[in-house]
Amino acid sequence: MSRIAYVNGRYVPQREASVNVEDRGYQFGDGIYEVVHLYGGRFIDEDRHLDRLERSLREIRLPMPLTRQALSHVLREVARRNRVTEGLLYMQVTRGVARRDHPFPATPVAPALVVTVKRIAPYPASVDNWGAGAITLPDLRWARRDIKSVNLLPNVLARQAAREQGAAEAILYEEATGVVTEGAATSFWIVDEQGVIRTRPLSHDILPGCTRAALMAELREAGIGFSEAPFTLDEVRRAREAFITSATSFVKPIVRIDGQEVGDGKPGPVTRQLFDIFARHVKGAVKNAA
Repeated sequence: MSRIAYVNGRYVPQREASVNVEDRGYQFGDGIYEVVHLYGGRFIDEDRHLDRLERSLREIRLPMPLTRQALSHVLREVARRNRVTEGLLYMQVTRGVARRDHPFPATPVAPALVVTVKRIAPYPASVDNWGAGAITLPDLRWARRDIKSVNLLPNVLARQAAREQGAAEAILYEEATGVVTEGAATSFWIVDEQGVIRTRPLSHDILPGCTRAALMAELREAGIGFSEAPFTLDEVRRAREAFITSATSFVKPIVRIDGQEVGDGKPGPVTRQLFDIFARHVKGAVKNAA
């Protein structure tokens, strides 16, 4: 069966899907994207992702291409037409098609919207084989990392460097201070020497991760303490545990960093607990929606 994409009001076979060469997303990276995890036929943390989409669009002065209700319908229709119940749904909004010029079009044009979906492996049943390695790299991205922009070249280069070293993620840090920002495509957490769960506080320096926010809400409900506080590479190297979160990583233990084991080199007890908590969050969202 051919994969189906939504492109500017039409559902078309993905092999035939295209945008104009003067689309500002292609010419300038002038656009925003979101990725939502589809589990058991339901979108996980959909409201958080759509809230973040709207926020990012406001920050670059770009209107929503559809009403929120209409966009939600499109997301479900793309999943339905592709018969995907376990997957990742990608949506991208750009400023649309206009003659190439850096300022916004003098005469406003309609935003462009593309939605696609792909299948992924089911949510992992166990954390035991879910651990991965990471490398560390200076953070070379622009200053507004809180906006989920399609400008991802530094992230691409960081992820490629990680792959070439047999790692799953690149942990980025401020070169001048050694303070960690986040992963190239994930939020980064540690369990420090005192056993405190820590992740960097929100600011323009990091993306407000939806999985990060969902996990924090679960921790608060469970009465588990955590700290939104900066930490350095030195603290990372002394940490008991480390893990990343994202719509694709869920809660993924990081068991090696730059070739050195984190803790005993296995998923630690705190990460195991958080993996189980988030698994219940994902599966509970499906149960509650049924």
